[in-house]
Amino acid sequence: MELQSIESQLTLIQDQQKQILDELMIVKRQREEINELKNDLTFIAKDVFQSAVIELESIAPFVQSGDFLHLIKKILRNTRNISAVIEKFESTIDFLEDGKPIGKELFTDMLTLLDEMDRKGYFSFMQELLKVMDNIVTHFTEEDVKMLGENIVSILETIRNLSQPDMLMSINNAVSIYKHLDVNDIQEYTLWEAMKELKSPEMRKGMGFIISFLKNLSDNQSTNIK
Repeated sequence: MELQSIESQLTLIQDQQKQILDELMIVKRQREEINELKNDLTFIAKDVFQSAVIELESIAPFVQSGDFLHLIKKILRNTRNISAVIEKFESTIDFLEDGKPIGKELFTDMLTLLDEMDRKGYFSFMQELLKVMDNIVTHFTEEDVKMLGENIVSILETIRNLSQPDMLMSINNAVSIYKHLDVNDIQEYTLWEAMKELKSPEMRKGMGFIISFLKNLSDNQSTNIK
């Protein structure tokens, strides 16, 4: 019974010794890793220090020792301003974060609008319009554009008069008549037949219109000349 107790104690002691040895191995391994890390950090620190010395030597002619003190004092004097700027910057970041959903929605709406405009042909129309503008620029000179600017009022007044309903109706009637007129099959009139046609109400009315138009045109030109 005593022998078994002694063997149990020896076994327990051996297990404890093994655990201690394992712990010592772990501590040894950690110490080696720490030493390796310390050596690496020392090497890196030396390299960084040497690089810093080289960089500082390059700016040494432009910096004096008092400049750093002056900069520190200036920073300390403007601590409140710096804090206010940082707070505004943080507020701006918060505002941008809050505005992200709205921005995404606006971006989606813009894409939808652009897609609809593309399907309707807006961009193709603009491309063709740019070609028209290019033809105008290459065809007309700077002097032509200058003359256009000087006479733009008269041109717009003419366009305004032409856009009146009665004028548009008259132009449309004239174009419609010309469109349905077969120029290759025009009836020929002798002088006598023409004289007879002049007696008809339509021809007398037409001649009256031509005479009145020419007379008013002449009077208007005389007024403009004066």
